[in-house]
Amino acid sequence: MTNPTQRLSSHLSSRTGTNTGAVPALNVPAAQKPKLLEQVRHAIRIRHFSPQTEQAYVGWIKLFIFLHNKRHPIETAESESGQFISSLATHSRVSASTQNQALNAHLFLYNKVISFLTFALKRIGRPPAPARVERQRRL
Repeated sequence: MTNPTQRLSSHLSSRTGTNTGAVPALNVPAAQKPKLLEQVRHAIRIRHFSPQTEQAYVGWIKLFIFLHNKRHPIETAESESGQFISSLATHSRVSASTQNQALNAHLFLYNKVISFLTFALKRIGRPPAPARVERQRRL
């Protein structure tokens, strides 16, 4: 457990912009690098995300890895990442909020865990908000 001084210094560094957002290293021997999903879990836990968010993000990342023949996400092309997010709406017919959740998990993986910027994902954008039907108000 960290002491309050360490928490304060990390809080101040994040507010001043000196913190890069990269995940601190896990306490493992140098010869033994943690697996990707363990790195994702660690990154989520140090940011105090909810357990449900952790479960959802890890699930989306697993699906992406398995759909690309268990290749590491760094080895996949940017177009494959974009196709994965787009295929959720077209082939899997998921809702816009589900597609947003998958996109957020994907961006978290690349930006926070791998620290690898993906420009194709930023160009995809978010799905449009569903149209709302206005109800008539009774007086």
